[in-house]
Amino acid sequence: MFTGIVEELGEVVAVEELADASRFRLRGPVVTEGARHGDSIAVNGVCLTVVEHEGAEFTADVMAETLKRSSLGALAPGSRVNLERPTPVGGRLGGHLVQGHVDGTGTILRREPSEHWELVTVSLPGDLARYVVEKGSITVDGISLTVVEATDDTFSVSLIPTTLALTTLGHKQPGAPVNLEVDVLAKYVERMLRYGTAPEQPAQEG
Repeated sequence: MFTGIVEELGEVVAVEELADASRFRLRGPVVTEGARHGDSIAVNGVCLTVVEHEGAEFTADVMAETLKRSSLGALAPGSRVNLERPTPVGGRLGGHLVQGHVDGTGTILRREPSEHWELVTVSLPGDLARYVVEKGSITVDGISLTVVEATDDTFSVSLIPTTLALTTLGHKQPGAPVNLEVDVLAKYVERMLRYGTAPEQPAQEG
């Protein structure tokens, strides 16, 4: 489980195309410290498994389904990526509960800079709109953000200087794809409302 607080802005070193997947080599000296085979690292919000680790670099295999459902397929050597390790038990929940399971992709539509922050509007797939609400949480490229405004097909977020300086959203321009993960709590609530409450248990005799 992640919290959407990006630890560092890493870089794609190489991409190897396999028969039904891709193998990424990425550089991130912070997230690779103490990394081991099998560990999880979120890359632009996608939970990937460390295959190999050497120095400040690690490799991860990305299956075709993940490439299709996320924006990782658009990455190339030199691309910058947001990196985050899972939150340890007892760690601080700085953002919100993030699984690293991308629900879909959006596109940056416009950026509106201000003196100390920037408003970014992103397209929203129709099947995700019901999970996105004003002042709710959403993960964009692995970044936990608060929704400023939501419509049926867009949402906007405000980016503070730290987010602009230390994440991919600081340089992505209109037209760029981003990974989206909605708040998992909203999906659980929807499912419970759909199926109703659990049936009453019969009284026990005795």
